[in-house]
Amino acid sequence: MKWQHYLIGLVFWASMAMLADTIWRTSIGWTILALTYGGLVIIRARHLKRLQDWARKPEAALPAELGVYDSLASDFCQHYRAQATLADELSETNDAIMAAAQALPVGAVTMDQNFLITWINRTAEQQLHLILEKDVGLNLLNLLRSPEFAAYAQKREWAEPMVLKLTRSGQHHSIMLTMVKYSRNQYLLITRDLTQIEKLETTRRDFVANVSHELRTPLTVLTGFVETLKDAPPGILSRAQNDQYLNMMFEQAKRMQALVSDLLTLSSLETSPSAQRTLVDMDSLIEKERQQIETISAQRHHFTWEIDQNLNVYGVESELASAILNLMTNAVRYTPDGGRITIYWGKEPDGRARFSVTDTGIGIASEHLPRLSERFYRVDRGRSRAVGGTGLGLAITKHIAMRHETELTIQSKLGQGSTFSLMFAPHRVVSSIQIN
Repeated sequence: MKWQHYLIGLVFWASMAMLADTIWRTSIGWTILALTYGGLVIIRARHLKRLQDWARKPEAALPAELGVYDSLASDFCQHYRAQATLADELSETNDAIMAAAQALPVGAVTMDQNFLITWINRTAEQQLHLILEKDVGLNLLNLLRSPEFAAYAQKREWAEPMVLKLTRSGQHHSIMLTMVKYSRNQYLLITRDLTQIEKLETTRRDFVANVSHELRTPLTVLTGFVETLKDAPPGILSRAQNDQYLNMMFEQAKRMQALVSDLLTLSSLETSPSAQRTLVDMDSLIEKERQQIETISAQRHHFTWEIDQNLNVYGVESELASAILNLMTNAVRYTPDGGRITIYWGKEPDGRARFSVTDTGIGIASEHLPRLSERFYRVDRGRSRAVGGTGLGLAITKHIAMRHETELTIQSKLGQGSTFSLMFAPHRVVSSIQIN
């Protein structure tokens, strides 16, 4: 305790004063005084040694006895604890900032004035194909070997971003780069991948062009016949010619109506919520579509039906009916007269359910298979128009499949026929035997 040290000191010096007069001139007095002073020095040296040992590891508990150094040690300990708390808070803040920077959907690369990398977030690593542990300390201009980027970076003033074209593993990417000076001699490169946006823009342009092209032909035909009927003098057209023109106009109008209907269906599928889990009686649904497809075929094809009457799925009945009819209609359109079409609905060994349509039609070359479900994609445009269809049937079917967590698979060989299948996930499949 501090008051104890002060009391001991007071007693000591009072005793010295009392003895001074009696032993001042004797050698014993001087000896006692020297020993007392020496003892005091030794005690303080020990206290100082304890203080020094603790100062080397201030996180340890403060020693109990430090003599006159108690007050100093206490103040130092309090200051150290406050600084340690502040350091911990700063460390947590820094960790939070770094975690947030790592989670950014855009890339970030920090550099010094010589473009030497000091830090990279994960997004930038993926977009620029850099590695934090390997590339820190290296010059970014040497890693991104692009004269356009080097010229852009060395401007030192960047009013606008630039777009850099990169090719990695055969894939082309468009990366928007923006340089920013954020502190003295420190630079930040912000990266954003525009590849998907450019693909979407290309898809949009192609979609508009395809719709315009698909509508132009029937509109041209329709307009031509309307002008002919409008400008023809009375009585110049026979009844047979008049009926022929009207029938052709009617066919073109139906074609445009079908196209608009499919476009609206596709738009609805893309914007509406996912399919609800309503139990669909697949046997009844397939039977309804069977009547329609056999009417379309008009006995020109041989049908085989392999249907598990006890197998049902969760989904939207109207959407599943559209997907099934699209697949069967394609088979009828591209299978020559006399060909065979097999409709299968059953359960697979892995618990999934499969609806498939197999035909002995003209088949499809392998290079076309990956793009068949794209909007308006046709293997043979001339033949597609001859047999009817809008070019959106398989696109609609694919969207319906995705909304039902179902996979659309296509197997085909040129000249040997095709198989289009819908593979339903096990959790959407239920047997009516289980329900009963």
